[in-house]
Order: sequence, then C-alpha cells, then structure tokens
Amino acid sequence: MTISSGGALTTLNRGVRAVPSLSQGIGLTIFLALLGSSGRVVVPVVIQIAIDHGLQRATSSNPQDVDVALVIKLCIGAAIYLVIAGVAQRTAVSRLGQRSESALYELRVQLFQHIHLLSLEDHNDEQRGSLVSRVTSDVETLSQFFSWGGLAYLLNGALMIIVSGVMLAYDWLLALVVIFISAPLVYVLRRVQSRLVAAYDASRLANSQVLGSTAELITGGETLHAYSAGQIFGQRVKQSAKSRGDAQTKATLIGALLFPSGEIFGAISVSAVVFIGLWRGAESGLSAGALVGFIFLTYRFLEPIAELTEVLDQTQTAVSGMRRILGILAIPVGPPAPLYPISIDKGPLDIRVENLSFSYRPRDGESESHQHNVLHGLTCTIPFGTQVAVVGETGSGKTTLGRLLARFSDPSVGGISIGGVPINRIANEQLRKILVVVPQEPFLFSDTVAANLRFALPAATDQNLIDAFSHVDLQDWFEALPNGLETVVGQRGAQLSAGERQLIALVRASLINPDILILDEATSSVDASTEVRLTRALDKISQGRTTISIAHRLSTAVRADRVLVLDSGVLVQDGSHQQLVTQPGIYAEMFKSWEASHHTSE
Repeated sequence: MTISSGGALTTLNRGVRAVPSLSQGIGLTIFLALLGSSGRVVVPVVIQIAIDHGLQRATSSNPQDVDVALVIKLCIGAAIYLVIAGVAQRTAVSRLGQRSESALYELRVQLFQHIHLLSLEDHNDEQRGSLVSRVTSDVETLSQFFSWGGLAYLLNGALMIIVSGVMLAYDWLLALVVIFISAPLVYVLRRVQSRLVAAYDASRLANSQVLGSTAELITGGETLHAYSAGQIFGQRVKQSAKSRGDAQTKATLIGALLFPSGEIFGAISVSAVVFIGLWRGAESGLSAGALVGFIFLTYRFLEPIAELTEVLDQTQTAVSGMRRILGILAIPVGPPAPLYPISIDKGPLDIRVENLSFSYRPRDGESESHQHNVLHGLTCTIPFGTQVAVVGETGSGKTTLGRLLARFSDPSVGGISIGGVPINRIANEQLRKILVVVPQEPFLFSDTVAANLRFALPAATDQNLIDAFSHVDLQDWFEALPNGLETVVGQRGAQLSAGERQLIALVRASLINPDILILDEATSSVDASTEVRLTRALDKISQGRTTISIAHRLSTAVRADRVLVLDSGVLVQDGSHQQLVTQPGIYAEMFKSWEASHHTSE
C-alpha cells in the first residue's frame, strides 16, 4: 500500500539524510515487527487446523468425537508463540520509540545550531515566531507522528505482509480477490493525498503566521499601548488565526473523506470471500476450516488498512512539518566558515576596504534581477588606533557597512582585510576575539548582570566583572545597582533603561579586550546624565584600539579622528571633522543643520 505521494517520499528521504540516526538499526526493528505481527495470524491458523483435523472424527452420530489432545497441543503451541511474538513486538516498539526520540533530539539540536549560524539577513527575512515554530511546533508534530503514526505504519505494514503471505498460501485466488477489491482504496488515497499535502502545508504556514503575529503583539506591547493600537493590531492577529482555522478546517474535511473508506471496503471484501468460497465448494480444494480461517485473515488484512487511513492525515501533517524544517536546513549558513582559515594575532591591525559593494537579495515575490543595492565601490584604509565615525542620512548604508566590517554578511563585490588577512579567511572564533560589535539596541537575556556579562567571558570571576566596571569608569553606576552583580535585568533587559543596557553592553565588550570595536551609536537614545556616563565609558574603552562608530549624532563625529561620509551607499567624503566642516559638501550641510537644531533645543 502506498502511504505517501512522491513528494512525501522525497521529503522522507531528505529527512533521513538530514538525520541519519533515524534509519540506524531499522532492519532489526522491521524484523522484530514482522515476528511480532506474525502472532496476529496464529489464531486463524489454529482455528483452521482445529476444524480440519481436530474435528475430523466427529460425525452426525457421534458429534463429540473430537481429537482433544490435538486441540490442546494447538492451544499450548499458540500460547507459546504468542508470548514470543508479543516480546518481539514490544521490543520493536521500544526500539522505534527510542530511535525516533533520539533522532528528534538530534534534529532539534541541528535545527537550533543551523538557525544560530544563519546570516542576519536570513533572520530578518524570517519572522522570529516562524523560526521558533520550526524548533517547537514542527518538531513536536514529528514527535506526535512517531508516537502513533510511525508506530502504526511499522506494525500494520508488517501485519499486512505476514497476512498476505498466509492468504496466498491458503488460496491464491481468494487472496487476489481481497487484494483486487482493496486496490481502489489505494487509488482513493493517492488521489486525496495531493490535496491533503497542499492543505496541511497551508495550515502549517498559517500556524507560523499566527505565532509570528502573536510574538509581535507581545514584544511590541509598549508601542501598541503608546498609540492605543492594540485593537488595530489585534485584528491582524485575529485574521491570522481565522486563516489558520480555515486552512485546518479544509484539511480536516479532506481527511474526513478517508475515514469511512476502510469500513466500506472491508464489508465488500468479506462478503466477496464468503460468496466465492461457498460458490466454489469443496471441489476447489478449500476446506471448511481453511475458509473460516481465511475469513479471519481477511479481517486481519483489512484492519491495518482502515487504521492507516486514520493516520494518513497525521502523516501529511508530519510531512508538511518536515518539509518546513528541511526548508530552514536548506538555507546556506552565512557567512560560511573558511575552509582553510588563516591565523591572525591580536595587535595593531589595520583595516583595508577594497572596492566594497553590497546588495540585499530580492524579497519574497521579487525576481532575482531585483537587487537592493546598498553600498557601491567603497575603498578606504583605517590605520590601527583610529577613532572613525561613519555618518550619512538614513538609508545611506552606515549600518550595512558596520555589519560587513563585523562579517555578519559577506560583500557582493570586493573585500575587507584585517591586518592584511581577508576577513573571510579568519576563523569566526578568532575574529570575535579581535573584533566586537556593540549594537544600537543591545540584547540582554532575562538573567542577572553577572550572567549577561559572562556571555562574553564565561571564565570571568566576580572580581573580574567588578574590575571591568572600574576599567570603563562606571564604578559609581555599578555601586548604585540594587543587588550588584546579582541584579536581575528582566526579559530583554526591561528592568533597565536603554542607556543602562548600553552600559552593560560596553562592559561586556571590554571583557574581551578587542583590537577593533564597532559601535552602532551607543548614545543615540539615552538621557543626558546617562549620555555623560556613556561618553566617559566610550572614551575609556576606545583607548588603544580602533573604534568605528556608526554615528547618528554628529557629536560623535566631532570627537572622532576621522569621518567617513556616505551618501546612497557611496563614500563621498573622507577626512577629519575640522577638514570636512569647512569644505562644501554633505557633511558641512549636515553639521549646520545639527548645530542649528542643537542650539534650538537648548
């Protein structure tokens, strides 16, 4: 019996290749399942032998003349075999459960590691709720399938093989009749399966959209409250939930077409066996006991078909979930690790940017030719120890340049080298010791201050962490924390202000003692007193290393040794603040506007 369409088989093959442990030892498990399922045919065989041989001496004049000894031997032999078959079946079930759970654990870990290695561009393309659903909901769907559906396929498939063999041995003609009548059921399943696949794909997609929109509703709660937009956004969540419900209802209705199929075909098959068996009579060589046993075997043959129709919809759900998981695993990790990494020592490392261009890949629904060009032909050299500010209007490519320098993405054209070594030839672990990024909105985990700092340096002692605050001139702020290092920051650092989260991020960066520090404007969204602390900490942490600041405030550019001015992805000006402010150009205009707004605010 074909249990899945070609697409489902392809997905299964890909899944086995992705998780090889899923198929390990499957041969022995199948053998044990066959042995266990053979116990299901013992009773029909015993009945046949008992009727044909145990009752052969019985006559109408002496109906009690039965070979009791033979019947007792048959019952004892059947009981022993059933015990052996039961042990074999239980072992097969246990092996399948252990192997499937081990494989699912491996798949979860592999999926988590793969998502972790995806480029930031891939993370931006996928809703975070959708990625979470891959690791949780989709893998849980596979777990549910293996706990019932996979078990049903193993045991029922083995039973059908055993029963088919015994039926052919009894009477090949009646066996062909049963198989012939059951064949249309296979045809029905094949016709409906393609629709089930599409329906469950739509259902899983709608489910991930519900998770994504719900995650946005929760994480964006502050913004929604600020604009009283909860009801408006709630309609979006409601629409996602309705779409998911409609998709699941459609899939359920299609699956419901299969539910009564087994019962219908079962009744037809048994009726045909009885009619043809009686019509052929004893002349066919089919004894009374064999006919009775064959009827029992017919039920045994049709039982798994009826049950498999019930698990078919779960199969399609699992196939859909596996396809979505494999879709994530098929995304190339990025940037890829170098095949032959070049070692580079910490020290005075210059940065060289050569003919750098970058284009974001087309969004969903756009053609491959539609490129989002962000940077065009940037070339510059940043000597070690230089304090650089990258400025430009919104969308000029400042943040993208910072991501390329940190190798969160690889350039489309050109390259970046550190200390003369191409950045894509440096092992990621070594690069992260040389170069550290402090984003504009640093992420803090829901834990203590100490735990968030130790993500950078797990071996750091409490004294090391306290010294790190002193090193960046933040001892006074640290001493004001209610519980010192054990202060809980809350989810995403919610119990701290934006500026305080930046302070912890700077201390965390200082623990690594990098040669190159990239700052995505740490002072862009903080109050005046925190800005003073941040500026003081930045001055401390910038000493003796190269610092590249993505400057949203020109006060950063004023303090920098060098200013790079971007306009629509092109490097249009390069020099010190004193040089650029006196030259006609974009920087002078930006500075005049900033200075005017600064004086007005004062």
